[in-house]
Amino acid sequence: MKRLNTFIRSMAVLTALTTFAAGCRKDLLNQVPTGALDAGAFWKTEADATIALQGAYADIRPVFDRDYYYDGMGDFIRTRGTSATAGNLQKGDAYQGATYSPVGSASGQTFDKMYRYLYGGVNRANYVIDNVNRMLLTAAPASVPGLERVVGEARLLRGMLYFRLITLWGDVPYIGHTVFSDAEVSTLSRLPIAQVKDSILADFTYAFEKLPVKATEFGRASKPAALAFRGKLQLFWASWNNYGWPELQGFTASPAAATAAYTAAAEDFKKVINDYGLTLWRNGDPGECDPPGKAEKLPNYYYLFTPIANQGNTEMIMVFTHGGTGTNQGEELMRDVSGRSHEGSQCWVSPRYEIADRYQLISTGDFAPKLVPTDPGVAGARTAPNSAINPQSYAGRDYRMKSSIMWDYEMSIGFNSLKSTGWVPFLYKTWTQPITIDGVVYNPYNTDGTNSGYVLRKFLRNTAGQGRSDGDYAYPVMRLADVFLMYAEATNAVSGPQADAINLLNSIRRRGNLPALSGARTANKEVFFDAIEQERIVELFAEGHRYFDIKRWRKLTAIWGQPNSLGVWMKDTHNGDVQQFYQNTPERAYQQFYIWRIPPGERDRNPNLTQNPAWL
Repeated sequence: MKRLNTFIRSMAVLTALTTFAAGCRKDLLNQVPTGALDAGAFWKTEADATIALQGAYADIRPVFDRDYYYDGMGDFIRTRGTSATAGNLQKGDAYQGATYSPVGSASGQTFDKMYRYLYGGVNRANYVIDNVNRMLLTAAPASVPGLERVVGEARLLRGMLYFRLITLWGDVPYIGHTVFSDAEVSTLSRLPIAQVKDSILADFTYAFEKLPVKATEFGRASKPAALAFRGKLQLFWASWNNYGWPELQGFTASPAAATAAYTAAAEDFKKVINDYGLTLWRNGDPGECDPPGKAEKLPNYYYLFTPIANQGNTEMIMVFTHGGTGTNQGEELMRDVSGRSHEGSQCWVSPRYEIADRYQLISTGDFAPKLVPTDPGVAGARTAPNSAINPQSYAGRDYRMKSSIMWDYEMSIGFNSLKSTGWVPFLYKTWTQPITIDGVVYNPYNTDGTNSGYVLRKFLRNTAGQGRSDGDYAYPVMRLADVFLMYAEATNAVSGPQADAINLLNSIRRRGNLPALSGARTANKEVFFDAIEQERIVELFAEGHRYFDIKRWRKLTAIWGQPNSLGVWMKDTHNGDVQQFYQNTPERAYQQFYIWRIPPGERDRNPNLTQNPAWL
């Protein structure tokens, strides 16, 4: 088995790196391996096909399992860089080297590496599809369903990769077979987005037809996943046709196409919701929530993003699994979201100050008075009403707030050498000085990676035994709450607020212990859309959705102001101006936010690749 896995791993590296890679020579690909099983001895049984598929999952996972970095280009998450993933099958980290910050053109020109890695994933999926399709030509009837299932999963993965490619770059080359040399792709042109979309739709449809209703093996996809992704693709297609995409040359928005796509998306989402017995984590019950300054009782929403939710959790419609300690297949979540007090983590990702005001009051179901950033040197600052550094200003809020972020004097459990070091309180800009709380002296939470006054609790484990890069959390790429919200958006776009959509939003709000939406929030299409956006912000916070929502809804100017304006200062809890974004930013940079550049290196190797006009 070890030699077999070595073969699969070797082929994964080969196929991933040949696509659009510089310097690969065809003669190197024709060498007979001397330390691994020859390909002729493989691709014989369903077990062989399944092993190859598992290799594809592992190979493609690193381009999806830290999508929260994308939110750094939005308005509620700050990234100060990216951590590296050791042991990545693709010999590097797809997320590294990119600028995850709301700085216009500087971001869109830093994702050349991700472009190549996404195509590497396409080639890895094609490698499985091509070989298993050959097996199907001579397979015994009893083996056909299992082999078709493998093809279905590989096509689902391929569809996800192309979906990401068209979302970021618009028209892209389409490669539907395994590539073993540069020559095979050096003359390809970009295919119009509508044609690529249709190919993705075909992949998702095939997957839906061939996958089981429920996968008995943890981490493998099933019918609801394929259906949910098909619906999401149609929702994005509807958004582009509804809101327009002027930066994509040759694309013409169509209101009729938007309506048809919204309708088709809603149908798929409704089936996911109604036909498979899926439920929110712990039935959407809010659970218990300690008051500010305590963390022994955390809401159920917090545990949804810890390894305890890996098994028996139907909310997670599709996940990428991780191996945990000692496997070289662990996740980087704690390393990314927490500080030095948690296994030497690096706090690459933290909340912006502006997210706090989005969490509503349990008592009214509406927004609280805005927090007041306050200098801690001002007398009474820690007790002043609505002061951002008064812990009681955060009391009585949506339970998802306690589950997602930490403010001054919030507690978490520290870790060192895989053992608990006890409670550590967070106090902004106080990393080394001991803190006395209720007569007890604590070493404070060392997290100098934040510049807002908040750090993430979401994804931060509260149990010892795993290093910062050794977690085994199954990262969700599709979950039921998102499907609820997408269904509400699709139906609202066509028919306005619908009773079932309102009920779905209320079920999500219930997990935050919030009351149902008031009539004012569901009175018409416009206010209900605002309610949907609000729930997407807090429910999907730091999961990589906000950036893509801003793009497809074309909300850049609503957030940062018009081109060549003063932009927006981001604040911190101490009333400091942290950073000003989109100040005197030209219109061209706004255009470059909405569509990224085709990597110059790819165009150098292939003169048929045109460039998006915003980058000319």
